[in-house]
Amino acid sequence: MIGVEKTRNQASYEEQRLNLTEGAGDALMFYKNLAEENRLLSLLLLKQEGELCVCEIMEALNQSQPKISRHLAQLRRSGLLVDRRQGQWVLYRLNPDMHNWMQDVLERTLIENPHLLEEPSRRLSDMSTRPIFCSTSA
Repeated sequence: MIGVEKTRNQASYEEQRLNLTEGAGDALMFYKNLAEENRLLSLLLLKQEGELCVCEIMEALNQSQPKISRHLAQLRRSGLLVDRRQGQWVLYRLNPDMHNWMQDVLERTLIENPHLLEEPSRRLSDMSTRPIFCSTSA
């Protein structure tokens, strides 16, 4: 059963990577995603932290699970994120095939606007129920 799940996860990961050229390759789609505050902050958090589970993003942004999941699904459909399952957890990270210019925009945004993640980073570090495997960067 483990081998089957691994194969399913790998196939899903490959499909997610392909979405980048179908959706997020378009500059307009990328900037529309950045224009929504929760999606922007989620992308910046993932750029900073590497990989996070839904519960960590919920805590950092002080938002409900349905709201965060909806935004993460949109980012995944756009090809900006990939996800993987680890037991009951769904972990998200930036798509490694994201265009370099997109990575540069996120990096520059983090550098020039550190105040954007001050509060979310504090909430994340104060999170008492943070899963151990989630608390390290990928």
